[in-house]
Amino acid sequence: MVHNVKLGKNMRSVSIVGIGATPFFNGVQNETYKGLTNGELFGHAALDAMKDARVEPRDVQYFFHGSANPHVLNNCITPNLQVADWFGMRGKGSLSHSEGCCTGYIALEEAVFAVASGAYDVVLTGCSEQGTGMPDGNTPDHMRVPLTSEVLFPDLDSIFDRAYGRYLGGGPGMNHDDWINYYAKENGLTPEQIDDVLAHQAYHFRRAAELCPRAIRRTPFDQMAKEAGYDDVWEYMRSSHNPKMTQYLRTASDSCVADGAAACIVVPTEIAHKFTDKPIEVLAVGASVLDAIVPHLEKKATAEAARQVFEATGLTADDMDLVMVNDFIGSSAFLAAEEIGYLPKGEGWKYVLDGRIAYDGDKPMNTNGGRTSYGHAFGASGMADVFEAVTQMRGEAGERQVKKLPKYTFLRGFGGAQNVRAIILKSNF
Repeated sequence: MVHNVKLGKNMRSVSIVGIGATPFFNGVQNETYKGLTNGELFGHAALDAMKDARVEPRDVQYFFHGSANPHVLNNCITPNLQVADWFGMRGKGSLSHSEGCCTGYIALEEAVFAVASGAYDVVLTGCSEQGTGMPDGNTPDHMRVPLTSEVLFPDLDSIFDRAYGRYLGGGPGMNHDDWINYYAKENGLTPEQIDDVLAHQAYHFRRAAELCPRAIRRTPFDQMAKEAGYDDVWEYMRSSHNPKMTQYLRTASDSCVADGAAACIVVPTEIAHKFTDKPIEVLAVGASVLDAIVPHLEKKATAEAARQVFEATGLTADDMDLVMVNDFIGSSAFLAAEEIGYLPKGEGWKYVLDGRIAYDGDKPMNTNGGRTSYGHAFGASGMADVFEAVTQMRGEAGERQVKKLPKYTFLRGFGGAQNVRAIILKSNF
């Protein structure tokens, strides 16, 4: 049984009543979307969320704007000031925030606590990111050039303690392989077995993305294999067409950088039915932050954040019907699902091989395709997961709708090589 859940002492319950999102795309190469600005992207998602909640801009009392790296990617440090006119919010209170790839999950947390505290009744929160490019510094900022690793990696180092910690430029492969290497040794799996597991996970997430019109990578691996001259898709997945980037991870298990935006509207649960027939309550948010100097930080922080939300709600992982995991490191998906108890310890890899984590399996995960196929727009990715979770819980996912309408969904956000959030959503209809 679920307790009479509160987000905190003397706080009121909060529900999501509106969602909106753009497609994820490559804004440097895609002629349809080329030239869009941060404000236009965020505004599109924000107006969609307002329309979904049946509210007007004048009804929204406050908004949050999230972006992983607005300084490098949009040449600004307070993007909330630059987007408000795009969705009718000039003069309204707002806040910009940046927490790496965990930004989208924290965007929901920020809005939820703003309403739970009683400060506001109608709050918009969203994230936009233009991860494929950057302003060239000499022309208007909507004229963008490709983002290169020469620019990105030195800047990413600034999120690490470079005096005493493990900095990103010192070994991105080490960071990416840390958890999966630990798991392989702990469970006696060979590199060949891990390779097979990650190939199957990428394959099934791509099956979901194929059915998701907002995903950036939608071509199924079976088709790609045939076009490359392979009759066996698994042979293709092990070939040079899917090369290894680290000891374990191939390109199919790496995030696809994208541009995009997503947003949602939150209100007190007690008035949620005034806005929608299908409100989604935010039951609890758990948080854990560990610096990169801590060995296996993602595993440890995931366990701690999950402990918090399960303790707060009285629920267990067995109650969860759907799990969304920020898997910009591909192996994080099934590893995080094991860590929270959604998949049995040491057995999750078998669930992947059997296709049980697919959208049409009995333990569905990342039903939009995850970061490897839906795309990774850095700070916006977490809010895109919120969008997908609500879509599935409403039963509005179309061909990729999971077999059992989710009553409870668990979201695990991770970013900045340090931030982890765990969120449990409940359908209240």
